[in-house]
Amino acid sequence: MIWSLAKILTFVVLVAALAFGAGLLNDATLNFRLAFGGLELTLGPLQAVVLAVVSIAVLWVLFKVAGFIIALVRFLLGEETAISRYFDRNHERKGYQALADGMMALASGEGRVAMSKAAKAEKHLRQPELTNLVTAQAAEMVGDRAKAEDVYKRLVRSDRTRFVGVRGLMKQQLDKGETVTALKLAEKAFAIKPRHVETQDTLLSLQAQTEDWAGARRTLGAKLKYGALPRDVHKRRDAVLALTEAREHLIDGEEEAARDRAIAANRQSPQLIPAAVLAAEAYVHRGKPRNASNVIKKIWATRPHPDLAAAFAAIAPDETPEQRIKRFRVLTKSNPDHAESRLVMAELFIAAEDFPEARKSLGELAEVNPTARALAIMAAVERGAGVDDAVVRGWLTKAVSASRGPQWVCNSCDTVHDEWQPLCGHCQSFDTLAWVTPKTSGVAMPAGTAMLPVIVGADDTTDSVTEAEVLDEPETVDVTPSSAP
Repeated sequence: MIWSLAKILTFVVLVAALAFGAGLLNDATLNFRLAFGGLELTLGPLQAVVLAVVSIAVLWVLFKVAGFIIALVRFLLGEETAISRYFDRNHERKGYQALADGMMALASGEGRVAMSKAAKAEKHLRQPELTNLVTAQAAEMVGDRAKAEDVYKRLVRSDRTRFVGVRGLMKQQLDKGETVTALKLAEKAFAIKPRHVETQDTLLSLQAQTEDWAGARRTLGAKLKYGALPRDVHKRRDAVLALTEAREHLIDGEEEAARDRAIAANRQSPQLIPAAVLAAEAYVHRGKPRNASNVIKKIWATRPHPDLAAAFAAIAPDETPEQRIKRFRVLTKSNPDHAESRLVMAELFIAAEDFPEARKSLGELAEVNPTARALAIMAAVERGAGVDDAVVRGWLTKAVSASRGPQWVCNSCDTVHDEWQPLCGHCQSFDTLAWVTPKTSGVAMPAGTAMLPVIVGADDTTDSVTEAEVLDEPETVDVTPSSAP
């Protein structure tokens, strides 16, 4: 409404300005004299302006007529497309101008204007491969998904635009949440342009979401082949996929195939904690405890983890507490000051009822890095040393509100997971889980954390607290001989 009123007012002002100018010219006393041959004309200001305008218009018409005459002569001389090219140039000029306006409107967020300009461009150019894409994107911008889908389907029919059409349809299916259909379209787009990085990433993500691990490994290999992925990243992600395949084989009861995959995953990426754990288990089942120990020792030097400690304990499940301490000293000496090394050794000394050594191993961890686990272990040390129950409960009370320490956290969305998995359960990102301390304290605890089963035994007090209650963890794993995995 306001825009229409503005256009009307502009037109009225323009007409008034022209009328005013014409009146001034008509009242002026200045005259123009034109002499041509024996002809002489005297014109007033208004007549001179009118003559100039008419002359420009006549010259423009003469240029057009001359161009047409030249095209006609070329046609008569045998150039069959001369006349058609003459008219096509006019259409092309108008068409490309409309197309340019449509693209500018699209970039400006004016979807309906872009659709109108694209339709005009198509009328003049008759080249749908140029105009359909603008139309489809403009239709999506204004929310007309049906029209956009129809245009993408038309693009699929042409060899030149098939990839663009398939990619557009794939994105529409992704927006709808139709993962299976989107996967099929992604496979088609990948077949047309295997070097297209975005298509590679989309296909890999969809294959992971649908648990097509073999297909995901092929796509990952293509990314490496076409230079879209560094070799070291490829090795790690391929190891992640191999590890996931191993887990699938375990579920299906194919234990030997699972062990082969786990060992292969560990060889590809020795620093991948879940692969090291599963590979160690595989070596133990095959009667190769030395290989299992070497796998754990290699990764412990840089990335100590509770699951690694549990796997290392499982190598010799029937050893005494003293034997286990001796064996774990060899493991932890490669990284003795790491918090996990201190916590594990403190737990082992508690199991051996050597509470002074447990306190020594724990050091100042309960004060410097007071995680729930460190505080719970400190409570166990105090109780084993015969300290009053009030002191023990004091440590446990601190543990209730303390940080849970490192957990499996997604680098993309910061979601905390209770165990490692190839995909984030929240944002579906692939290979983004890292063993770090979350930015905000979470409630999820690592399922494989090696903890003492009960710190505070049953007594006469009604408010005694167990470690399991403090940590809110229904299932725990111990590294002591009595409950070693």
